[in-house]
Amino acid sequence: QYSPDSVAGADGELDPTEVTFPGCSCRSRSCRPAQCPCLRRGHGYSDLCLGLAEQQEQPFSRPVFECNSLCCCGEGCQNRLVQRGLRLRLQVFRTRRKGWGVRALEPVPRGSFVCEYAGEVLGSAEAQRRIQAQSPQEPNYIIAVREHLHDGRVMETFVDPSRVGNVGRFLNHSCEPNLFMVPVRVDSMVPRLALFAAADISAGEELTYDYSGRFRNLPEASREHKPAEEENSLRKPCYCGSRTCASFLPWDSSLFSTP
Repeated sequence: QYSPDSVAGADGELDPTEVTFPGCSCRSRSCRPAQCPCLRRGHGYSDLCLGLAEQQEQPFSRPVFECNSLCCCGEGCQNRLVQRGLRLRLQVFRTRRKGWGVRALEPVPRGSFVCEYAGEVLGSAEAQRRIQAQSPQEPNYIIAVREHLHDGRVMETFVDPSRVGNVGRFLNHSCEPNLFMVPVRVDSMVPRLALFAAADISAGEELTYDYSGRFRNLPEASREHKPAEEENSLRKPCYCGSRTCASFLPWDSSLFSTP
């Protein structure tokens, strides 16, 4: 079932459509960082391209909060981007070795919002149950996003587009991707998993991102470890073809442990 936005999972633990953030009282046509409380909470979109260049020197990234349905600013506010949804012409196509993939049908400038990775938002127990019920031959679309807070806490978000989702489910992994993922919050602390262009992308070029999320993290921030030999039977080979290909798709053994 196609859905442009994430929905509450069958376990009913989280509802991504619930509005829990207060709105800003900005009356201007477009909110400004100095006055808007939504923008003051974290990064604005004008910082994303700058952040790409500075990421190697930054051990962390600030969160992104969009203006929401309770805000007084207009629909044309520059701090409303991901919530407007897909605006680019994309095509799902059959790749030679990786199954389905997605390519752009028009040039995509660096820093542009491309699409959201949408699906059912699950609690950790249901995400583990679904993953453990899969055979190694079945495709796994469940993504686990972990955000490390300054006080040591870790926020986990699990999204499964297997049954309900959007075009993002067809994006392939690459060890040298041209997209990066940013958790963007609009109405609540449940983030939207937004994918942005990491470089200028040509029309016809396949769109990819690193399933480990390492593009926006320092290498030591990844929880991936070198798996034991017996775990290799569960891992899927990587066919991205990049110079730095790791041979296997990213692996997170915690999702296979008992909840």
